Amino acid sequence: MSEKIAFKMFLKKGTEMEYIQRHHTIWPELLTLLKEKGISDYSIFLEEGTGILFASYTISNPAVHSTLSSHELMKKWWLYMKDLMETNSDNSPRVVALKEVFNLK
Repeated sequence: MSEKIAFKMFLKKGTEMEYIQRHHTIWPELLTLLKEKGISDYSIFLEEGTGILFASYTISNPAVHSTLSSHELMKKWWLYMKDLMETNSDNSPRVVALKEVFNLK
């Protein structure tokens, strides 16, 4: 059963344009990996002025979700993005999970 996931991430001040540029030129092999892991309908929104990012996607197999963090390509992307975002000690973005409270289908 698929699952919708939503979360917030946080940009460092003044990095918004670079963040947008890097996503306009996202690595094709990363897109392939995400699709192979069953991720679809992935969107990231920027709250201008605060640097807060809102992201959501659908994953076809939630059990596969946890395997992404151990993939070398994902770790490489996190390192590439580290200078723009608040991160954890493993370079992954600091994420705040959001709870769905309403959905109009």
